[in-house]
Amino acid sequence: MIQQQQEMMVSPYAALYDIVVPKDNILRQINALVDFSFIYDELKDKYCLNNGRNAIDPIRMFKYLLLKAIFDLSDVDIVERSRYDMSFKYFLNMAPEDPVIDASSLTKFRKLRLKDMNMLDLLIGKTVTIAIEQGILKSTSIIVDATHTKARYNQQSPREVLQDRARKLRKATYAMDESIQSRLPAKNTSDVLEDELAYCQNLIHFLETKSGIAHVPKIMETLNLLKETVQDDLERLQQANDPDARVGHKSADSSFFGYKTHLAMTEERIITAAIVTTGEKTDGKQLQTLIEKSQAAGMEIKTVIGDTAYSEKDNLLYGKMHDITLVSKLHPMITQGGRKKEDEFEFNKDAGLYVCKAGHMAIRKARQGKKDVGTNQTETYYFDVEKCKRCSFREGCYKEGAKSKTYSVSMKSNVHTEQMAFQESESFKEQAKQRYKIEAKNSELKHRHGYEVATSSGLLSMELQGAMAIFAVNLKRILKLTD
Repeated sequence: MIQQQQEMMVSPYAALYDIVVPKDNILRQINALVDFSFIYDELKDKYCLNNGRNAIDPIRMFKYLLLKAIFDLSDVDIVERSRYDMSFKYFLNMAPEDPVIDASSLTKFRKLRLKDMNMLDLLIGKTVTIAIEQGILKSTSIIVDATHTKARYNQQSPREVLQDRARKLRKATYAMDESIQSRLPAKNTSDVLEDELAYCQNLIHFLETKSGIAHVPKIMETLNLLKETVQDDLERLQQANDPDARVGHKSADSSFFGYKTHLAMTEERIITAAIVTTGEKTDGKQLQTLIEKSQAAGMEIKTVIGDTAYSEKDNLLYGKMHDITLVSKLHPMITQGGRKKEDEFEFNKDAGLYVCKAGHMAIRKARQGKKDVGTNQTETYYFDVEKCKRCSFREGCYKEGAKSKTYSVSMKSNVHTEQMAFQESESFKEQAKQRYKIEAKNSELKHRHGYEVATSSGLLSMELQGAMAIFAVNLKRILKLTD
């Protein structure tokens, strides 16, 4: 049963907060800035309102997830810190003497209460509303870009992940007590995932019950990580890999396995829209949705600033239709019309090559036809035919027995003259200088808020991770601008 519990705290020790949590503490400032009661409105349908035991306050559970995004800690460690960190207890609206929750409750909250919720748009919209109310969001420009996040397993098999984390745990125990090596459970030698899971569970049980060193901080961190992998993702580990993660390309010779988050941000560095996709999706296709999401959040948009990925023909036409200036340099490949199967082959601007729907990138390209003759000239892209032979999407794409697989794009020299003239203007060059801001924001998300690697498996989990991380960075930015 849900019960609103964010009432005035009654505790003989409540005055301690005024002594040990200063007014400029970021968590005290966030509490003053945000009315978290919107969480009740969003989650009321997920609880029974008049029957059963009282549930843990959903606002407190949500704030735990926000603390994870701000401080980049595991479930176990964020709960443990809330046991003794007075700023955490103040933020969670706990009395100094209150006990903490069980860390497993956070997993249940994510899976049961936040399932099927569009937290990404909800939380971004909330911060944009706060920014407008505070009078700090004044620009009519958005800067767009995409950042990648590696899958939790990063192309390792589940068994390899378990082996790696068990190895790190053993290494930490040997550093504490070399003699323990002879008493540890025998290592798994088979290639069967279930056997590796059983070994990890035996290792965890031994260290927690018989080693006497499980509570040493260096041991506890690696032990908690292995436990969380086994317990939280046990269902996922039964699958071959992260089921939603895909191979994306950062350049012609570098790739990643995971997800992309497509972002729109104002010149004040407030993120106004985000779309989480699998790793192979291209940036330019998301632009129109980013604009519409930003407008729905309350933004007035007159200018969009982005790299060459966003200068597709459709985006230029969309900008003209909606009176939006697109500050994005043309690329001779992505701005051409007249190509077939546009939904199956997408251009990767970083590599300068096309990628098929299976995520395979062309290995080379060649231009054919006479120069400056308009549509007579084509750019032909060659794919690795050995990959095509084994590809799960080969039906209708690769002809059995063919010795090559190519994709051709017709070239036009007179399509985007207006945009070409604009990108040479001083106005274009001056506005394009703002693009560095979103690259710095991507770095902040990755290096300060754990966005470099997914914390769990699946697209829905990635969207929730994105929602909490962006909510955190937006609140921090608002606080800085209003200071």
